[in-house]
Amino acid sequence: MDGRTSRRDFLKTAGGVAAGLGLASVITVVPARATPAEMQEAIRKVVGGARVSPGKVKLDLPPLIENGNAVPLTVTVESPMTEAQHVRAVHVFTEKNPQPNVASFHLGPRAGRAKVATRIRLADSQNVVAICELSDGSFWSDSAGIVVTLAACLEDGI
Repeated sequence: MDGRTSRRDFLKTAGGVAAGLGLASVITVVPARATPAEMQEAIRKVVGGARVSPGKVKLDLPPLIENGNAVPLTVTVESPMTEAQHVRAVHVFTEKNPQPNVASFHLGPRAGRAKVATRIRLADSQNVVAICELSDGSFWSDSAGIVVTLAACLEDGI
């Protein structure tokens, strides 16, 4: 041998170091979770100092879902969707997901109807809040609780 490291030895060493660093990062990862207070702060950022009233919004979620990876969600707002009176935006918030602001939809009078539907990921059983902003500047809300038996949004590999 001439004292040089072979390619095979180098790759073995590099692979061992990479595996060790990867294992260390898996052990130290803690899933991020929002709290109800963080959800309220996210809502405040959207509505500012405006009052949020219950009503005019219907949030449809299943009360129990087996898997939190694709939870169907529909938000319907009572609005004629005319130029003078329409929904500007619909925001969906959760209290235990890594990010409390899950979705935002921006609508206008040409949307035709004030209804949005999507699927969201839920990290755990929690409350979901939908807030809509109307063209007159008012905010309306609805909320629903959901029980999730198999959580999603977990970022650790364990």
